Amino acid sequence: MVRNRIEIIAQILEVVNEGSDDGVTKTKIMYKAFLNYAQLKEYLTILTDNGLLSYDVGTQTFKTTEKALRFLKAYGQLDQLTNK
Repeated sequence: MVRNRIEIIAQILEVVNEGSDDGVTKTKIMYKAFLNYAQLKEYLTILTDNGLLSYDVGTQTFKTTEKALRFLKAYGQLDQLTNK
C-alpha cells in the first residue's frame, strides 16, 4: 500500500503521541512509522517547523503539541467519514 503525505504525518504523530511521556527518539519514530532516515529527517523538520512536534535538545526526544493532537482528532474524523 502506498501512503500519502498526510497518512505519513498522521502515523508519525500517532507514534510520538503513544510514546513515552518523556518523549520519543528519532530511531523509534523511524522504525514504528516505517520510514528511512532521509524521509524521517524531512518529516521531522516539517512537523517541528509547523508546531506539531516539539524537540527537547537535552533528551533528544520529540513530543506532540496541542496542535498535533487537534490534527490527529481531525484526521481520525475524516478517516471515519471516508472509510464507511
